[in-house]
Amino acid sequence: MPYAEGRVYNDADSHLMELPNWLEAYADPHIRGRLSPLDLKNMGRMVEALGKPRDVDHWAAVDIETNLMQLKGWDALGASDPQERTRALDLLGFSRQLIFPTLAVSQFRGMYGQRETDPELLYGGARALNRAITDFCAHDKRLLPIGFLPLDVPALAERTVEEAVRFGCAGLWIPSTPPGDMSPTHPALDGVWARLQDASIPFVLHIGVDPFRPAAYLNNGRESTDFVGGGESICSKDYLMMHSHSELFVGAMVLDGTFEQFPRLRGGCIELGAMWVVPWLKRLDVAQEIFARTEPALRLPMRASDYVRRQLRFTPHPTEPVGWMIEQAGEELFMFSSDYPHIEGGRNPLRRFESSMPNIGAVAKERFYSRNFANLVGEAA
Repeated sequence: MPYAEGRVYNDADSHLMELPNWLEAYADPHIRGRLSPLDLKNMGRMVEALGKPRDVDHWAAVDIETNLMQLKGWDALGASDPQERTRALDLLGFSRQLIFPTLAVSQFRGMYGQRETDPELLYGGARALNRAITDFCAHDKRLLPIGFLPLDVPALAERTVEEAVRFGCAGLWIPSTPPGDMSPTHPALDGVWARLQDASIPFVLHIGVDPFRPAAYLNNGRESTDFVGGGESICSKDYLMMHSHSELFVGAMVLDGTFEQFPRLRGGCIELGAMWVVPWLKRLDVAQEIFARTEPALRLPMRASDYVRRQLRFTPHPTEPVGWMIEQAGEELFMFSSDYPHIEGGRNPLRRFESSMPNIGAVAKERFYSRNFANLVGEAA
């Protein structure tokens, strides 16, 4: 019996767990030797399973079904092996699943605010990752690969989009901090947004590559420990701020008219929580109204929040009050995600989401579990 059944479930966030030489095998020769080793320092006890041979008896079908949502990281079914991932998806019961990397970006770009400035390494690494992740998903059309797209050099970013489309990426993960001293809405990047729009693949923002909070907030004179052992390493202060860079990024895309200029461009904010979206929609409209006199770009034909409803989608954490969020902000904005096989997604995200939506009707639930995902990435082939 699958974990999820009774309706169509589309999973807007899941990950593969890279093996040490995975990215290197897909890199161009002049890039291969420049890639950093996998950064495992935040992975806790999960690294004990890295490279450990599978025990056939341990992976008997009944054991997999019993422990599918309990095993995390490299221990999980389909964490690193594409054929196993197909088996995992059958048992999960999801119709489609976005596949993100976990650690590979750190090998060429850096994580949590670190930045690589050499374009050759930055874009060579992105090319290798986009090849690798599309190859991981190529055997199963339900697995939708999410590649990586740095915006630092617009001409190279445009070329990366074109390559990623040829490889078969279903979307491209973009860092939510500005590329250097330039806004993501700068006309120099119009070619990137045009290519994404024309290819009908979304950009996505995701936790992991952007800084959370100033380090000084951890120097509080009290004992404080990050949550170590998942796909990311976070603490309570990070939870308060993890969405802040993405909030500003997509807010600028609205207020500077990029979504007006590219009305078929779609974007998602993934694993950044979504409770912040409720007051943010109102704040966008107020900002547009207050500053339209001095900022001509704000004189848009639609309200700022209407661009969000038309072109953006968000994944709540299973610990957030999704029912209240839908009631306050609308049923067209939020998407289900499992974060499989990261521990942050929990061992029963469906139960948590369902318990938060006691008063949400069937149509709104269908949008949450499947239709909003299809709106972001397109209908199934």
